[in-house]
Amino acid sequence: MRFLTAKRRGRAARPALLVMALLLMGALYAAVAPAARVSADTGSSQQVAEGKALFRVTCSSCHGMNGEGTEQGPSLVGVGAAAVDFQVSTGRMPMANPGAQAPRKHNTYTPSEIAALAAFVATLGPGPAIPLPEQYSGEGLSAEELAKGGELFRTNCSACHNFEGAGGALPNGKYAPSLNGVSGKHIWEALRTGPQQMPVFSSGVLVDDDVRAIVGYLETLHAQPSSGLTFGALGPVAEGLFAWIIGIGGLCLLAVWIAAKGARAR
Repeated sequence: MRFLTAKRRGRAARPALLVMALLLMGALYAAVAPAARVSADTGSSQQVAEGKALFRVTCSSCHGMNGEGTEQGPSLVGVGAAAVDFQVSTGRMPMANPGAQAPRKHNTYTPSEIAALAAFVATLGPGPAIPLPEQYSGEGLSAEELAKGGELFRTNCSACHNFEGAGGALPNGKYAPSLNGVSGKHIWEALRTGPQQMPVFSSGVLVDDDVRAIVGYLETLHAQPSSGLTFGALGPVAEGLFAWIIGIGGLCLLAVWIAAKGARAR
């Protein structure tokens, strides 16, 4: 009888020992494991609180009180701080009137206000952060790196922005803006966030070194003085248009003159 009782107690003790072992392992892991890195602020910092208050005054009418989006504006969940920095610092947002595209205009926000808005939107979901200078600066690049930047730009960007970055028209009243004078920071943010109709170029497609090469290429290209007639640097379309107007138009005028002169001679 005592043997059966001890056997039952042994069976009952096994689950208890297992639970105690799991609790002990959990406590040890919590003590020695490194602190996890959070992808977004929890909303407790002063900067995020300021950004939230500013967002609800200036942005919530289109994007919702918590950035969830409305019929007038898309959701901002997961766009990241870089998207806010690009849109607001270039004056594209806030947008006074809905249109096919938000044009670049004078920015009315201070750097601290933009940083606060970006910090708040970053809490809504993980997304691209505002880049550091070493991620986009085109300074100090070699001739080979600049040549690579030109090749990457012509392959990925020239179809919309023109081979010289002068911009161009797109369907439905939209357009690719000129890149002349655009900072490397804003080029990086546009590539990573894909504003409006622009596709997103993630780090898996273009690493930061590739972005730096593109920025360096554009800065070098735009720093060179223009020679001759550039026709707005719009490429063969503009050149062909002027060729038709001047060349064919001149031939037509010449033909009319010859015909009129021949008629008088008779």
